[in-house]
Order: sequence, then structure tokens, then C-alpha cells
Amino acid sequence: MKISEKIKTKRKNVKNDSQINVWIQRILWLAVSFAMSFSSVIGGCCPFAISLITVSSRKNFLFSAVGAGLGYIIFCSPENGIRYFSAVLISALGTFALNMFKGKKEALLPMIISFLSVLSTGFVMDIKNGAGAGEYALTLGEAILAMGGSFFFFRAVNCSIKRLKFKALPVTDLTCVMVSASLLLSGLSFIEIKGVSPARILAALIILSSVRFGSQRWGMIVSLCLGFSLGISRENSLFLLGAYAFSALVSSLFTNFSSLGIGFSFTLSMAFFAVAANMGGFSVCCVIESLVASVILTLLPEAVTEKMSQIWENGADIAPEGSLRQSLVVRLRFASSALAQVSESVRDVREKINMLGRGEPMEGELRMVAADQFFSISDMLEDLAFEFDEAESFDFKSAGRIRRMLGEYEIYPENISVVADRFDRLRIEILAPKETKGLDNPRIKNEISKICKREFERGRISVSSAGQMLSMIEKANYKMSIGFAQYCAEGNLCGDTIKTINDSRGHMILIISDGMGKGSRAALDGAMGAGLLSKLLSAGFGFDSSLKVVNSALLVKSSEESLATLDCASIDLFTGKCEFFKAGAPASYIMKRNSLTKCELSSMPAGILRGIEFAKRTTVLAVGDEIIMMSDGITDIGGEWLEQFLRYDDSDNPNDKAKAILDFAVKNSDERHRDDMSVIVARLMNN
Repeated sequence: MKISEKIKTKRKNVKNDSQINVWIQRILWLAVSFAMSFSSVIGGCCPFAISLITVSSRKNFLFSAVGAGLGYIIFCSPENGIRYFSAVLISALGTFALNMFKGKKEALLPMIISFLSVLSTGFVMDIKNGAGAGEYALTLGEAILAMGGSFFFFRAVNCSIKRLKFKALPVTDLTCVMVSASLLLSGLSFIEIKGVSPARILAALIILSSVRFGSQRWGMIVSLCLGFSLGISRENSLFLLGAYAFSALVSSLFTNFSSLGIGFSFTLSMAFFAVAANMGGFSVCCVIESLVASVILTLLPEAVTEKMSQIWENGADIAPEGSLRQSLVVRLRFASSALAQVSESVRDVREKINMLGRGEPMEGELRMVAADQFFSISDMLEDLAFEFDEAESFDFKSAGRIRRMLGEYEIYPENISVVADRFDRLRIEILAPKETKGLDNPRIKNEISKICKREFERGRISVSSAGQMLSMIEKANYKMSIGFAQYCAEGNLCGDTIKTINDSRGHMILIISDGMGKGSRAALDGAMGAGLLSKLLSAGFGFDSSLKVVNSALLVKSSEESLATLDCASIDLFTGKCEFFKAGAPASYIMKRNSLTKCELSSMPAGILRGIEFAKRTTVLAVGDEIIMMSDGITDIGGEWLEQFLRYDDSDNPNDKAKAILDFAVKNSDERHRDDMSVIVARLMNN
């Protein structure tokens, strides 16, 4: 009973908190629209409160209309008050209709409503007063201002603050946010104390803080927006547009002199413009306002300045899009993660073997294997160096567009790299936090293709301690149709392991790893060999350096003999180039039209001796060519039957061909000496 009461109380509190938040929002809309009603421009036009009504939501539009109506009645002359109040009613009715029919998805309709509301009421008033062409032109200009205000407010209200934090907000939305805030500030600029406006002091302080704690880019955006809004608020203040922008630019040159240097240079620049503008008392007040803002900035306590730094520097840890540093950091993080996974895999396998009562390896052997790891790490770093040497350029513009696009899906990556190699193939790597959702959304691939104006493959997501990384490569010329079949000689555990990897760098990699013997022990060795090799290759390491790590891992996992053959094929899907890598593996076959070529290479399996290397061979495949890879369980019964079978088999489906090879081998082998069997048949096809 007590638990149910607690649940009810908790639900009631949540509901009450939600209601409080709703009313706070409504009061804010009322207050802001009230302030906007006396935000006028040159000529006494006050259209911005009407613009705000048209972008308010269904829950808030009535409150914004009430705030605007009260403001116009209080601060405007009786005649203008009636005119603007009528415009408020028209815009409120139009906004109500939009909210009812859910038509406010774009800025166009709110812009039309605000334009017509101001234009219609203004023309009625002009007709009544017998106005001339100048008054009609002024009314038209005011209607255009109202339409522009709706555009700015709509983009500001509907933008994501989270996207702003992660530098994923488009510059247009960022500008709209700043202009909207500036228009609100201009509405408060008429509150003056002997000509000095607290609103303009606040504006100068915002500009100085953006230069001090943000960047030159931030300073220019903020100063231009504030200068525009405050400059059009009265006849003698238009010079503020140039004064604020130029003074912000000058003060940004003195960031090394801390707040004092920035404030002093800003004030001097404002004094120069005040003298040049020759606006009398207003110019002097602007200089005083700049001086007061500079003093406030200098006297701010450390706790406040740290908070302001956090506001302006949100996302500062994000590297410039497409930079070499960024791409290098991503690759090294995943390289580190891959090596950590190797260590974890070795430890897990050793624990399983120890549970069976196996002994530990000799201490001397461990030292020798550990020494080999230094050479392995050196080779791995060389692989990464080669990869970055292949990178011809980094497309930072496309990377920035991709970041803004991902923000629309609530995805905020830590790093984005768009890399073009020396063959002008684009590769994209997006590193996001582990908790990120939606990175596998197929629409993301389509959006990226539009941004880069190239077609991309679906991509692959790799997860590690560094996060999750989406890797995409430009759509290749070819693809592989792959079929495979397996037979377990003992129980349900197969000593052979098959892996297929698309490394997201334009290569399809096929792996067969055959553990020594059969059953659970062979399954451990085979799975470990193929698993570690696939992880390292996926992380971007080469075959030779990856083999050294796998070999060392097999050597140290147990004191008993432990080995695994490794049979690999890497096919470049852009050119058709096929490379075979064999470590103790049996022969493979290459079927080119009507000719059959046997690929047999002498080599040692992994896990027996230190310093083993892959035996290699290269060929070039054409469309329709096939490669056939298998474990020694199939080749043990002889090779003549297999060659005959491959020459005369006319199967179109690689999966059917693999199954047919396996069935024939099982049928013609000695059941007492039968080994685990695996077959891969892969055919090159047009993409």
C-alpha cells in the first residue's frame, strides 16, 4: 500500500512540475511579445511583436497575442494602437488556423500572415488619412520588416540548442538566433538613464565577451546582429552597425592582453566612430556605454568568467572538420582499441584452457614473444603511416555539411573525416559516442551521397571503447557474391572459422582459419585466429603486421602446441585486384571463364614458431571470375576430383557450388579420419 502511494505521489509531482514549466513558458511568451511591441525602427514602425505571434505554438500564441496587444495599447498613440491591435487580432486568428491544421512546418506561412496583417491594417489607416505615396511605401516597408521578423523568429524558435552546442547548427540558424535576441534587446534600448541605455551596455558586454571568450567569428556575428538591430531602432543610431562590427574586429587583435586590452581597444574604436558620426549627446552616451561594459568585463569574478568561457567555447574540443589531426586521432584510437581487444581475447582463451588444467607457458618463451611485439607495433604504425600517405586531401566543407545534417537526426559526432585518396575515392569516417542511436539509419547514407555528390555504400559500424565509428566508402565498381558451407567432424563445434569483412576502404576480405585437430580445442584456435585477424584488419592494419600479433597471441595462450592455419583473400572492389595470403593453408583455385588456376603457396601456420610470414600471390579478376577457398579437410581426399568438378560445374549460385563441393567431399571421405571442412566460393560481379 505504501509503495502504491509513493508511486502516485511521484506521478503527481511530475505532473505538477510539467504544469509549472508550461506556465513559465506562457509567461515568457507574454513578456517577450510585450517587449517586442515597443521595439520600433526608423519611422516609428513596430511590427516585430506581430511577427512573434505568427511563430508561437498552439499553447502559447494566445499569451503572445495578449502581451503584444497590451504593449501596443500602452506605448503607441491611440490611432496607431488601434491599428496595431487590429493587426494582432488578424495575426492571432491566422496563427490559430495554422496550429489547428498543423501547417506551420515552414517559415513561409507565418511570413505571409505577418506581412498581410501589417500591410492590410496599414493601408486601411493610410486610406483613412489620405496618405501620399511616401506613407504607402513606408507601410509596405513595415510589412516586409514584419515578414523578415517572422523568418528570423521561426528559425530561432525551431532550431536545436543541442545542435548549437555541438557546432552542428547551420550558420543561417545561428544568425537567426542572434538577430532575434538582438531585436528583443533593441526593444529594451529605449529605457535610458540620462541618455545611457542599459540595453546597449548589455549589447557591448555581449560583444566583448564573445571576442574575449569565443572567437573572431563569434565576435563578428554577434556585433553585426546587434549593430543591425540597435542601429535601425532610431534615426541617429544607424552608425552603430559599422561601429560595433569594426570595434569588435579591432578588439579581437588584442586578445593576448586579456579583458583590459580588449575593453580599452573597443572603447577607443567606439570613440573614433562617435567623433566621426558627430551625433552629439547620443555619440557620447555610446562611448560611455562601451566604457561601462569594458569595466564590467574587467571586474567580472573568476567564477563568472569560467562560466562564460564554457558558454562560448561549447564544442571547442571538436577538431576542425576533415583535419589531418582529427583523422589521425580517430584511427589511432581504434588501433589502440583493437590491440586491447587482442589482449582480452588472449586472456579469455587462456582462462578457458586453464580451467581444463593446462599448464602455463615457459617464462623465457614469454619474454621472447613479448620482444616480438615491439616489432609488431612498429609494423602497425608503419601501416597507419602508409594509410595517411595515401590520403590525398581532406574535404572539410563536406565534413561540416555532414555534421549539420547529422544534427537533424539528433546525432552529434566527436569527429568526422572525409578523405580522398590518390585515386580520388572518397572515404568517410564518423566517430560518435557509444550511446548514440540512429547511426545505422539508411537515410543517412542517402543524405551523405547528396552532400558529397557521389554514391556511397551502406557503410559499417565498428564499436570499441573509443565509441562507435561509421565507415563508408564511395560505391565501388564491383561487388562479391559469396557462398560458403561448413561441416563439423565432431559434435556441434567446428574447428574451422569463416569470416568475411568489408573493410570500408574498398576491399572485400575472406578468411578461413583452421584450428589444429577437431572439436572444442580446434574451435578455440580457429575462432581466435580468425577473430583477431579480422579485428586488426578492420582497424586498418596490414596483413603482415596483423599476422605477427595473431601468431604471438597463439604462442602465449597455452604451454601446449596451439596452431591455426590462415587462408585469406583480399579483393579490391574498384579494380578487381585479388591478393592471396596463406599461413599453412591449403591451395585455393581461381576460375577465369573456362580456365582453372591453382594457387598453392608453402608457408607455416600461426602459433608454432616466432617470426612466421604470409606467403602471397596476386591476380586480377574480371566480372564473372571466381575464387574457391577451402580448409584441408576437403583437400585431404585429393585434388583431382575437385579440379574436375570445378572445370565442369555450371552452377550460377556460389552458395550452391560451395554446398555441392562440401557434399562431394563428405561423401567421398573416410568417416573415421574425417576432418572439419569449410568452403568459400566468391564471384566478382558488377555493382
